[in-house]
Amino acid sequence: MPSTTRSKKNKATENEVEVSENKKTLSRKRDHIGSIPKRVNILFFVIFVLFMILIVKLYNMQVLNQSFYADKLSGVGSNVTITTGAPRGNIYDATGKALASTVPVEAVEFTRGQNATASEMRNVADQLSTMISSSSSTTTLTTRDKKDYYLADSTNLAKINSSLATKEKQDSSGNNLSGSEIYQVQLSKVKDTDLNFNAQQTFAAQLFKKMNGTATFHTTIIAIGDITAEQQAAIAEREGDLQGISVSTSWDRSYANNSLSTLVGTVSSQQAGLPAEDEAAYLKKGYQRNDRVGTSYLEKAYEEYLQGTHQISKVVINKSGDVSGTKVVQEGKKGDDIKLTVDLSFQQGVDNIVKTQMDSAVAQGFATYSNGAYAVVMNPKTGAILAMSGFQRDPQTGTMTAATINTFTQTFLPGSVVKPATLTTGWSLGAITGNQTFTAQAINIKGSNPIKDVWGDTNPFALTAVQALQYSSNTYMTQVALAMLGQSYSNGMSLSSSKATTAWDAYRKIYGQYGLGTDVGFDIPNATTGFLGSNTTATNALFEAFGQYDQFSPLQLAVYASTIANGGTRITPHIVQGIYESNSNGSMGNLVKKVETKTMDKVDISASDMDIIHQGMYAVTHGTDSLTTGRRIQDGVTQSISGKTGTAETVAVDAKGYTLYAADGKTTIKTTVSNTISFAPSENPEIAVAVMVPHTSTVNGATAGVGQLIANEIYKLYFGNQTYQNENNATN
Repeated sequence: MPSTTRSKKNKATENEVEVSENKKTLSRKRDHIGSIPKRVNILFFVIFVLFMILIVKLYNMQVLNQSFYADKLSGVGSNVTITTGAPRGNIYDATGKALASTVPVEAVEFTRGQNATASEMRNVADQLSTMISSSSSTTTLTTRDKKDYYLADSTNLAKINSSLATKEKQDSSGNNLSGSEIYQVQLSKVKDTDLNFNAQQTFAAQLFKKMNGTATFHTTIIAIGDITAEQQAAIAEREGDLQGISVSTSWDRSYANNSLSTLVGTVSSQQAGLPAEDEAAYLKKGYQRNDRVGTSYLEKAYEEYLQGTHQISKVVINKSGDVSGTKVVQEGKKGDDIKLTVDLSFQQGVDNIVKTQMDSAVAQGFATYSNGAYAVVMNPKTGAILAMSGFQRDPQTGTMTAATINTFTQTFLPGSVVKPATLTTGWSLGAITGNQTFTAQAINIKGSNPIKDVWGDTNPFALTAVQALQYSSNTYMTQVALAMLGQSYSNGMSLSSSKATTAWDAYRKIYGQYGLGTDVGFDIPNATTGFLGSNTTATNALFEAFGQYDQFSPLQLAVYASTIANGGTRITPHIVQGIYESNSNGSMGNLVKKVETKTMDKVDISASDMDIIHQGMYAVTHGTDSLTTGRRIQDGVTQSISGKTGTAETVAVDAKGYTLYAADGKTTIKTTVSNTISFAPSENPEIAVAVMVPHTSTVNGATAGVGQLIANEIYKLYFGNQTYQNENNATN
């Protein structure tokens, strides 16, 4: 076929295709145009529905619930609340003498509205600074605080701002700085000469700092105390000009000045608020960050009772978002009071005894290197603490200061007072039985210095367990320890370590049951559990037997003495007698909770073996022969006393615990402890006494026995005053 004919046919075909495509396109356009009215109708319908919903909402707000939303607008329905701490409960001694009390003081509060500006707050601070005394605020100002106050003046801010070059308001890329970034630049432009405030400006800056640090809709006390009635009236008259300022009543803590002050503890200031380490726990309990809480000892231990119930107020906010007032929705309630087991008069008597005996011992040369003296008096039936006395001494200067808390926070070598516990340990292992006899003799272990009794070893003789306590025989107790190690004594013998672990496990168990080297459950925080040596060898097991290895606190010795006194039941020591309601007149009200006697542990000992210990401790104070060790405890006391003495060997140390040396600079100065544990009356104990006097000295071969003398005078004081006995027995 000729090419011209094919060309005509192709062209015709292309035309037909083009016509067909045009028809399809036209059809699609007609369909699209036809769908537009449908979409418009749907849109109009949606708009109609939305308008109907809006109309219903407006009808609901303006007609059906007009009063509700009017209240919302006026702020009456605000959910913003202020929680204010209530006055703290008081702490009293056993007779009702105040040891810590809450004193009401006038305060100025600031509640910050959401629209409060720095300039407005400075204006209020400036006015307030002329109306009240500057002594009502002790806030410390930093350089930044002063600059903030300076720039809160709009004139000063404008002057600083006008001095800024354009490039100072931009970053390195030429972008404008944010408001906070510009403020940092403005702060840097404030000169030191701009901060030379006079006394009134400084006071105003202190007030401003507290106001500026208050969160929106929160309240802060910005001044407290030293606010007269006239000043309060003046503030009330100008309340409209002093936006957010109001006068309220706060409180301060007053402490009696005596040896129990450290035991009572302290509370935080409102500025400090919750301690950082305890903040999370307190917040979970509903505390506020600026709440004042106990930070140490009794104030901290009994915080839940002393704190009281918070007052909750609702903030009323006006249309402008400013605070127009507050409304109390929950009245606060003062915290409960706590009453101690300690009679302050008896406590002061014990303090005087300890100090007087120490002064006498120092004067005679018996306490030249002693670094303190401590005594704890306890009821062995209830665990009630009757007195805790402590004096810390610097052996180089001779200065002696009250240190009551050392009675439960510091440890010292116990010496021979542990011997009843050693016997108990031997009995528990079956290493000894009953009132077993050993020979009092020098103990010569291969490679070690001889262990001797104080009377020497020239005439060995047989000793029973009772006599070993009466004479305080180290060699008897060493043989008990050897028996615990599975060995019998022979001169020059070698020690076996095969049962060292067994012996030490028994020591730790039995000593712990008596309260030595364990938590005794005292109701004041930070009581030590003792210092337990880690080098538990067979050799040290021998020294442990007569109290020359581990260290214990005076309180632990008192618990130990009480446990022996009552026949083997370890009672929790407590210094709080009960929780009481606080009356409006400041006195104690009804009993809320009595601190009950609580058993912590029982000693693994038979009644017959405990009787051997009681016989031995009675012989310590009543024995008539020359080897009896504790007769000075009983001297002149009408009631029968049972006790045990302790005289462990030590070396003198300074106030920081560093070893002291003789004049040659090389020879250590040998000292001993003068400790005692005791209880009375022997047959029906109502009082137990523990005394620890570290680093006493021997003078011309004699010792003062200052520990015994202190205990003796305490018994005379107690049994010489029927009031003390009645108070103590009332806790049973």
